[in-house]
Amino acid sequence: FHRTRRMELVRLVSHNAHKRLVTCLQGHIGTEAEKRHKKLPLTALSQAMQDGGSQLGEESLIGKMMDVCGEAESRLASELMQHEVQLERDILEPLNQLAEVDIPNILRQRKQLAKLVLDYDSARARWLQASKSIHFSTNYQATAAKVETLKDEMDEALNKVEMCKDQLSADMYNFSSKEGDYARYYVILVEAQADYHRRSLAALEGVLPTIQAQNDSWMEKPAYGTALEEHLKRSNREIALPLEACVMMLLETGMKEEGLFRIAAGASKLKKLKAALDCSTSQLEEFYSDPHAVAGALKSYLRELPEPLLTFSLYDEWTQASNVSDPDRRLQALWVACDGLPKNHKANFRYLVKFLAKLAQDSEVNKMTPSNIAIVLGPNLLWSKTEGTLAEMAAATSVHVVAIIEPIIQHADWFFPDDVDFNVSGMFVAMTPEPDPGPFERRRPGSLVDGDTPRKDRYLSYPRSTAVSALYVVADESITVKETPAGEQEQPMPLPS
Repeated sequence: FHRTRRMELVRLVSHNAHKRLVTCLQGHIGTEAEKRHKKLPLTALSQAMQDGGSQLGEESLIGKMMDVCGEAESRLASELMQHEVQLERDILEPLNQLAEVDIPNILRQRKQLAKLVLDYDSARARWLQASKSIHFSTNYQATAAKVETLKDEMDEALNKVEMCKDQLSADMYNFSSKEGDYARYYVILVEAQADYHRRSLAALEGVLPTIQAQNDSWMEKPAYGTALEEHLKRSNREIALPLEACVMMLLETGMKEEGLFRIAAGASKLKKLKAALDCSTSQLEEFYSDPHAVAGALKSYLRELPEPLLTFSLYDEWTQASNVSDPDRRLQALWVACDGLPKNHKANFRYLVKFLAKLAQDSEVNKMTPSNIAIVLGPNLLWSKTEGTLAEMAAATSVHVVAIIEPIIQHADWFFPDDVDFNVSGMFVAMTPEPDPGPFERRRPGSLVDGDTPRKDRYLSYPRSTAVSALYVVADESITVKETPAGEQEQPMPLPS
């Protein structure tokens, strides 16, 4: 009885495992491999992606990615089809044989044995009854013959019982001896799954370098949120596109705008401008009329850099320089920190500082003194790698960053003596001068066009023209100021050693 109960339990759990495993299959069980492959959801996905890639064409990055990734999905579908065929052959069919054929046959034999035992007991009872009545029979010969016949029936029934019992015992011993084989089905399942995932991973890893290479070769990628080095390398530029584009637009229409970089722009216009710069469009004319949106886009670009323009590695050096009490030594310490910037960071910082110095020249009109510029723009140029929220960042660096940025803007021509051609890429053309606009009009914006040669002197940075200019000369680690009368030729300014 115990063995029977255990066998029934094995049949039940095997049946349930078979049923659940079938539901895990994505293909139709029992169908041939090719038909199974066509019916897989992965195959349908692969076909849809490749069709979409064909419709979009090679000129679209989405189209290229859909095509090459669709091929990868097709390879995964092939691996899945082979995996499911293996599961059906090595696990599902044996489990079904065990649960629906082998164990039920043994259980039926046990029922048959019970029936044969009843038949034997009945034949034996008839034989015993006849044997007792032979002594009282008037026809002894006939009664004796009947007893003999009943004995033959009893012997035959007993023989059937013994045969059935032997067969049942053999089957049950055979079942017990094969328990390791039955348990092996589940080991095979896990091994097959591991092999399938290894082959699928190998297929993906084989195609991923091609996918990544094609994706990386696509030039039209967002500039916002992308590391400066990566953006410059990808776009083959010296100055980041958002930085140059915003500076060029502000040079045209924003230099006299009061509160530039301080007054917030409209959120929708700012979002649109950032999106336009992200896709490298040259259709920027509409934004010339909103310098605050342009300034906001420039601030956003600087803040969204993964690493600040003044770099994480020099954060301590910058802050230490800002803490130097002696003004001359502070300038020298700032120069040393500035000189330590990576090449591309230094070039873009120089470009920005030269523009901000030019902006500060009109501070009587736009109210953006070097101090005000440093307050509103500085926190977007330097922050600690460990700082959290924007509020925490501002609280931690605002004092330091103003002490860093303000003197650099004030003495931009000492930190960076050479002139800067703001139209460094040659993408921009000067706007045609127009009569002064009315109170509700703005000048017509210029445009970004490729191939045109702009008049470069329009976008060169020059030192401020004043009656007396300051020349900073470094001698023995101290900085002195020598006044040069206006009109006389200034001598080249030696930099700190």
